[in-house]
Amino acid sequence: MFPSQLFAGVLLGPLVGYAAFRAGALSRSGAAAAGLVGAAVFGLGGLRWAAGLLLFFLSSSLLSRLYRHKKLSAAEKFSKGDRRDWAQVAANGGLAALVTAVQFFLPGATWPWIAFLGAMAAANADTWATELGVLNPSSPRLITTGRPVEPGTSGGISVLGTAASLAGAGLIAALAFLPDGPGASIFVAVCLGGLAGSLFDSFLGATVQAIYYCPQHKKETEQHPLHVCGAQTEHVRGWRSLNNDLVNFAASLVGAGTTVWLAVLLPA
Repeated sequence: MFPSQLFAGVLLGPLVGYAAFRAGALSRSGAAAAGLVGAAVFGLGGLRWAAGLLLFFLSSSLLSRLYRHKKLSAAEKFSKGDRRDWAQVAANGGLAALVTAVQFFLPGATWPWIAFLGAMAAANADTWATELGVLNPSSPRLITTGRPVEPGTSGGISVLGTAASLAGAGLIAALAFLPDGPGASIFVAVCLGGLAGSLFDSFLGATVQAIYYCPQHKKETEQHPLHVCGAQTEHVRGWRSLNNDLVNFAASLVGAGTTVWLAVLLPA
């Protein structure tokens, strides 16, 4: 059965990546990276692992297109647009592919599946928070100080964004109820792990993520070296080497680690 599953993964991964490219959700490099991640997850993990990856990708792609006109003012702050490139795909799906491979080599272990759910939940939670949090009726507040900031500011959180984050994690966590799945305790662990990863993303965004300044618009942004307007951006705070893609990967790590830790603590 495994050779046919591997063949299906090698075939379906690139097909999904190509379809996403044609739909405008991925750049060319993003489609290539998605094909590799998809092939690993589909081919080595099987259907339930593929379901986690697809839930994240489809829901996040849909949300990026909803209420687009209401999110234009915040979009200039984000490092990249709606078409995800290879680095974004690797940041959000690279850890998932890695733990899928670990599960293949350690078929008797249960923690890789739990870590996979936590990583995907964190990625989905952060994406939902980003896409829906900017619609919050009041200004978000910086996670470290509580100071009001403009929508889309790195490190800003809101009631709507936090609720969206938990809902995004919950969508992935629902896979715990699949037949022979770990059940309710893991559902809770994945929800909380995903939320923890998303909040850690915000914490890094407020403290050490590289943030730049557009002198033309007089606003902070993640974009560098050029803002969307074409102006040269200036570094104002954070570590220059820590961009949004690395922050997203760190959030996935925290999501996976927290979920596995909670799975040990929570009663079955």
